[in-house]
Formats: sequence, C-alpha cells, structure tokens
Amino acid sequence: MSRSSVQFFYRLILVALIAWPAPALAHASDRGHVLLLPTGYYVAAGAFAVAVSFLMLSALSPAALDRFGRRRLLLFAFGDGARAAVSTISFAGFAMLVAAGIVGSRDPLSNPLPLTIWTLLWVGLALVQGLLGDLWSWLNPWYGPCRIVSRLIGKAGGKQRRLPEWVGCWPAFVLFFAFAWFELIDPAPDDPWRLAVVAGLYWLFSFLCMLVFGHDDWSRRGEFLSVFFSMVARFAVVERNESGRIRLCLPGAKLLDAGPLPPSGVAFLLLALSSVSFDGLSKTFFWLGLFDINPLEFPGRTAVMGIGSLGLVLTFILLASVFMLAVLAGQRLAASPDALGEAAGLLVWSIVPIALAYHFAHYLTALLVDGQYALAALSDPFALGWNLFGTADMQIEAGVVAGAASAWWLWNFQAGAIILGHMLAVLLAHGFAWRLHPGPASAAISQFPLTLLMIAYTVFGLWLLATPTAG
Repeated sequence: MSRSSVQFFYRLILVALIAWPAPALAHASDRGHVLLLPTGYYVAAGAFAVAVSFLMLSALSPAALDRFGRRRLLLFAFGDGARAAVSTISFAGFAMLVAAGIVGSRDPLSNPLPLTIWTLLWVGLALVQGLLGDLWSWLNPWYGPCRIVSRLIGKAGGKQRRLPEWVGCWPAFVLFFAFAWFELIDPAPDDPWRLAVVAGLYWLFSFLCMLVFGHDDWSRRGEFLSVFFSMVARFAVVERNESGRIRLCLPGAKLLDAGPLPPSGVAFLLLALSSVSFDGLSKTFFWLGLFDINPLEFPGRTAVMGIGSLGLVLTFILLASVFMLAVLAGQRLAASPDALGEAAGLLVWSIVPIALAYHFAHYLTALLVDGQYALAALSDPFALGWNLFGTADMQIEAGVVAGAASAWWLWNFQAGAIILGHMLAVLLAHGFAWRLHPGPASAAISQFPLTLLMIAYTVFGLWLLATPTAG
C-alpha cells in the first residue's frame, strides 16, 4: 500500500481514534504543582453548600422533583442503520493504535496508543458520555465485528447462550477491578508495547464472550467499559429513545427513571468512585507517610505495589461499608419496610454525578497537557516522520497548568465540579427517597445519614485536590 493510501485511510478513521472507547483504561498525568491557596475556606464552603442543598430539598415537593425528571425537548430522529459501520471503523482505529503501540515510538508521550487511551478516551470520552449520552453503543469496537462474524458463521439472529441471572454484573466488576489494578498499581501501564498486548488480549477475550453469550448480554453484564459508560450516560442532557428520537433533558433526569441495581451493580458503581479516589490518595504525603516512605524521594511504582494493592482493596471496602451503613441507618430512621438491597440499589445511582465530578477534577490537568501530546502523536503514529494533520511539530503549552494564575482557575474549576456533583447527588438521592418513602418527613429523615456521607466526601475530595503529592 502506498504512503498516500495509508495516509488517506488513517484520516478516514481519525474520528474513531479520537472517540474510540479503549479496552483498557489507564492512568493520566498527575498534578504538577501544589495549590498554596486558602483551601480551608473552600472546604468549609463546599460542605456548607451540600448541607444547605439538603435542607432546601427537604422542603421541596415530590411534584417538583417529578417535573424535573420529566422535562424533555424533542429534537430529531436518528436511526441505527450506520451503527455497524461506525463500530467497524472504530475497530480499525483500535487495530491501528495497537499496531502503533507495537512498532511505534517507545516514548509514552510520543506514541498515540497510551495518549489516546489514557487521555482522549478514558478522560475525554467518559466526560462526553456524561454530557451527550451513550455514544459508546455506536463507537465500541466489538458491535460491528460481531455482526460480521455472526453472519459468516450463521448465528445472526440465532439463539445464543445467556449468562445465568445470578451472575449479575460480577464479571464486569472483576474486570473493572483488574483494570483499576493495572492502571494504578502496575509498574508501567503507559508502556506502549505492554499496553498494546493488554488491550489486544482484552479485545479478543471480550469478542469471544460476545460470540458465545451475545453482544448485548455480555455488554450489559460482562464488558466493564459498556457497563461503566452506560451508567455514566444516564446523567447526560441528551437521550435517545427506542424509536430513535433525540431529546434534551436536564442533567441527571434520566437517573430518576432508573430501577434499582442488583448488588453487583451497586458494587460496580462504588468501585468506579473508590478507584479514582484512591488514585488521588495514593500519591499524597499523608498516605506515603503511613508506610514511612519519604514523598520527596519517591521510590517508584514497583516499590509500592504491595501497599498500593492493599490500599485499592481497602478503599473500596471502606466506601462500600460506609455507604451501606448510611443507607441502613436511613432506613431505620424512617422505619422503612423496604429491603436494604432495594434501597441501596436505587440510592447508589446518586453516586453517578459524584463519580463524574471526581473524574473531571482528577484528570483535568492531564486532559489539558497530555491532550496536546496526543494531537501531536496522531500526526505521526508510527514514528516515520509523517505530519498527517500538521500537528506533529506543535508546541506543547505545559504552562496552561503551571503558575499562580493557572493554579487559581484550575482549583476553582476542580473544586466547583466536586461541590456541584455532590449537590446534584443530594437532589437525586431525594428523588429516590420519595420513591422509597412517600411521606415527606420519612423521605427527608431517611436521607440524613447519606447526606452526612456526601458532606464528608466533599471535604475529602477538596482535600485531595489541595494536599501535596509525590510521584
């Protein structure tokens, strides 16, 4: 194939490279400076804002919450005709990224595979999903190939095995935990060759499971990216109904229509939040000091694999335990006859805006800096001296996250996102409380323990943004 043909094909799948949801999520850049700001005032103000939100919402009628959840603005209809083609192009983009990881530059800041996965996809796509809805169902690199292979082997529309109901989302939970370990604990998750092998094997494993159990069934309960992105998409302001009509709604309105998650779904959402929280905690002077590690002489990821693995597990156990205790206490205070599992399965949906807020705040600096490196690397994916999009020699402006002025606006964006995420979580939790407890008094009192947890998590999140880190 000629160079011009390769460049034309590469341009054709650029959209897939930018928006392709990768089969492995990994760690983006760390904060590059310490915020020397009056953080105590921000922490107090954040906790106060969440508390006031609870008090104001306690006086809100269920009819007002119902109107919030039902407002829609109809736009246009959009069919599924091109879905398989888009997914197939996405798969081609994934294949080129893996090839670049194997034969391209060994520098993680010059190879498009780690930059695209870690920054444009794990950071960018998750945020876009939370804003525009379920793009993943079109962009995932499995749907198109599954359709093609199923037709070739005569299984299209045929009867397939299904996962037993008791399995729930536990396969997705296990795979997400494996991803979190690779992202946060593995010594070199951004090594291009290493990442290419992991990504390729995960794609193949998921593809085989989809052929056995069906694309839709495995995507709903086994493929952790599909499970995560579908949950995040419920917060979006754009929705598409079964007839293909696109409608606008208020942020989080679709969450109020959600049914209770099974225990595996509750665990999955809590793991998504706890893993990002531990990512921030694991680099703090406080955490390293617990194990007598000098943060100014950080020994590297290999030396802390043991304590990192322990911390990842303990953070999830702690968050899950406190969440369940808060739900249980609320049920007891309201003298509710509802089962703890049903209450937890509904109320855990209020975690979604908090998880999105933490995702934005934690990875904002990575998106701003590593996103520039990604644009440069995509112009020369195989380190052959190409400049396909005129960005290979672009000047990287790392100063966008450095200096006192940048620190001020970065902190305010990050802190504002965390506070707003918790306030929206309080709103959603009240909506679910009305479904569990029709009486206004019982609905309000049932949310008191969960609101205390959200206030504490607001303080914790703002502290993570401001405290010194190593690495």
